[in-house]
Amino acid sequence: MSKRIVLFLITNLAVLLLLSIVTRVLGVDRFLVANGLNLGTLLAFAAVIGFGGSFISLLMSKWLAKMSTGAQVIVSPGNATERWLLDTVRRQAQLAGVGMPEVAIYEGPEINAFATGASRNNSLVAVSTGLLQQMTPDEAEAVIGHELTHVANGDMVTLTLIQGVVNTFVVFLSRIIASIVDGSVSRDNQRSGMAYMVTTLVCQLVLGIFATMIVMWFSRRREFRADAGGAHLAGTPSMIAALQRLQAAQDGALPAQMAAFGINGGSDGTLRELFMSHPPLERRIAALRQL
Repeated sequence: MSKRIVLFLITNLAVLLLLSIVTRVLGVDRFLVANGLNLGTLLAFAAVIGFGGSFISLLMSKWLAKMSTGAQVIVSPGNATERWLLDTVRRQAQLAGVGMPEVAIYEGPEINAFATGASRNNSLVAVSTGLLQQMTPDEAEAVIGHELTHVANGDMVTLTLIQGVVNTFVVFLSRIIASIVDGSVSRDNQRSGMAYMVTTLVCQLVLGIFATMIVMWFSRRREFRADAGGAHLAGTPSMIAALQRLQAAQDGALPAQMAAFGINGGSDGTLRELFMSHPPLERRIAALRQL
């Protein structure tokens, strides 16, 4: 297991410990007991739902990516393009200090690529046929460098870690708030449970929106680091040219669950930008020009 997987597990325990300490200091644990909730059980439930789902998604990420995009792993290159792609990924993986990932191509007219996997040495890099057809070799190499930087930085694990943390807080807090509301509307200590269920659903929806904003903020920050890594591996002019090519092309159409792992995350917006996995391309280009 990689160091980031160990970090994932340690952070899981740290979050549970923090929640336990805070609830005991504030006396929330006594309130929960008085209202029929067990703090330990609630913490365990929040962890299973919050971290468990994220961790399983991480372990299944390569399989899910192949299934959702129809990506075909190159086992033996069948033409010059596939041979060039394998050689480029192998060379950049060595420069980035990561194990050779699986390399795949998926059908799609859009210009896009993505990387995923559970660790630096167990990853997948896939590119669309549109990217191979519409980009120059230098531009495509910069995109590959961008994706391999994601792998080298452990972005897949870190994003999963952050998602797990915020999910745990959402599950935990929504049930505490629901217990308070249910207790306040109940008469003579007779709880119907309806207020608890409704409040839980509403809180999970509202808190989930804020949680998504936090995760997407981190996702946008990591794109700047990946662009810098792509510039380091393939040259800043090539990375800028690749992003400019994306500006002129249609938005990448990766499945929703894969959007955060692609090179092209969509266009600029106002409020919408808070929920975007990628910064606007013009900002990424401006950041590269300042390198």
